[in-house]
Amino acid sequence: MRNVGKFMIAVAVGISLTACANSEQASSQAPGDPTVSVKAKPTASSAAPTTVAPSTAAQSGGQECSVDDILVEGAAGAKPKITIPPACAAPKGLQSKDLVEGTGPVVKAGVTMDTHYLLVTWSNRQEKDSSWDRGEPYPLENVGQAQVIDGWNEGLIGMRQGGRRLLVVPPEKGYGQGGNGIAPNETLVFVIDAVKVT
Repeated sequence: MRNVGKFMIAVAVGISLTACANSEQASSQAPGDPTVSVKAKPTASSAAPTTVAPSTAAQSGGQECSVDDILVEGAAGAKPKITIPPACAAPKGLQSKDLVEGTGPVVKAGVTMDTHYLLVTWSNRQEKDSSWDRGEPYPLENVGQAQVIDGWNEGLIGMRQGGRRLLVVPPEKGYGQGGNGIAPNETLVFVIDAVKVT
């Protein structure tokens, strides 16, 4: 009987250690680069982003934030400043808000567009990447199935050229467990300008 108990403890410890093993994989992509190595597959819900406000408690305490709680300063066309409130938790779902409504062509599935973007990570509220810092827009082909994170493929649909959109991307629509140079399970906050839509 005692041997069975010892065996069960050994099995439990083994399972625990296996669950804690580091499963991260190295990536060749730069931190914050919205590209991924696998084509994103649009889903029935990818026609337009949702604006719901559940949260990921692991990334902050307090009540759940919504896209409306995030402060964005700066005019469209110029590098913005993103301020994430410290006292609320990251949303679970993809959220978007048009900060400036564009007047040009609409972003639809399959279009090509040039974007400027700024990425801030939720957990540490630090800027991770910016196309403005590189001095040129980021080109994106075949929106909806482009070689970028799902949050972009879903969250850019409906924008207009000249517009500015705030996107809050949950880990499963961002880099997930892989991290891509960003902490695993990180919520991403982007401000994206639609520079040109063709």
